[in-house]
Amino acid sequence: MPELPEVEVVRLGLERHVEGRAIASVEVLHPRAVRRHVPGADDFTARLAGVTVAAARRRGKYLWLELSDGEAMLAHLGMSGQMLVQPAEAPDEKHLRVRFRFADGGPELRFVDQRTFGGLALDELVDSDGTLLPGTVAHIARDPMDPAFDLDAAIAAMRRRRTELKRALLDQTLVSGIGNIYADEALWRARLHGSRPTQRLTRGQVAEVLGAASQVMADALVAGGTSFDALYVNVNGQSGYFERSLNVYGRAGEPCRRCGALVRREAFMNRSSYFCPRCQRRPRAPRPA
Repeated sequence: MPELPEVEVVRLGLERHVEGRAIASVEVLHPRAVRRHVPGADDFTARLAGVTVAAARRRGKYLWLELSDGEAMLAHLGMSGQMLVQPAEAPDEKHLRVRFRFADGGPELRFVDQRTFGGLALDELVDSDGTLLPGTVAHIARDPMDPAFDLDAAIAAMRRRRTELKRALLDQTLVSGIGNIYADEALWRARLHGSRPTQRLTRGQVAEVLGAASQVMADALVAGGTSFDALYVNVNGQSGYFERSLNVYGRAGEPCRRCGALVRREAFMNRSSYFCPRCQRRPRAPRPA
């Protein structure tokens, strides 16, 4: 699933191409694309007609359009969701699910989703720590690239959680935006193994791994994100290329770019973890009392 850099690339494209434009009409071509909007497709299209896109927003990996009527259209990209800006005369994509036409007659916004795991929904905006967020996102913590991110509070929260470090990095209520790829990359940069108990980490170690996560996501953002297949693209349909710069993720059996040891892969929460066994030593088991 897309992580913070990929979602931010899409947000920037939406900000550039649809912010400030009035929606003339919405066409739902597949009901599953709006299944999270409980009142249904007809209500979704009726409530969007005539409103203006006030802003494109993001919190961590969550993306939404803030609307002029005080609501938000939350976009769940899922495994294959794409928000594309296309000329009105462009042929429909094979997996086009929702089409937005604008009052200015310019390019359309299209939600394309091959696997239909993603979807769109309208949500009320609520105040959360001084920021307006869709209600379903209000519990999500700030991410390390947020100007208002409180590093000291995040460090304290992670050290209190009494879990493994990688699990804490993936917990969006502690720190948002970090997914499996960038967690592995941040842990490699910080020379820490993901199974280290958070309660035994020093403040400096947690600060280092969060700083590494922020830096690796910033680097990925410059490269347009990470695209392992054709499903993640920006609003113009272009893929990112940060996968060329990954140091451990997806590189099992290849030499570590820092020390030369072979990168290892292990099963982790129905996914995979990649790490260098030499640079990222496993924590020692605590001695029995």
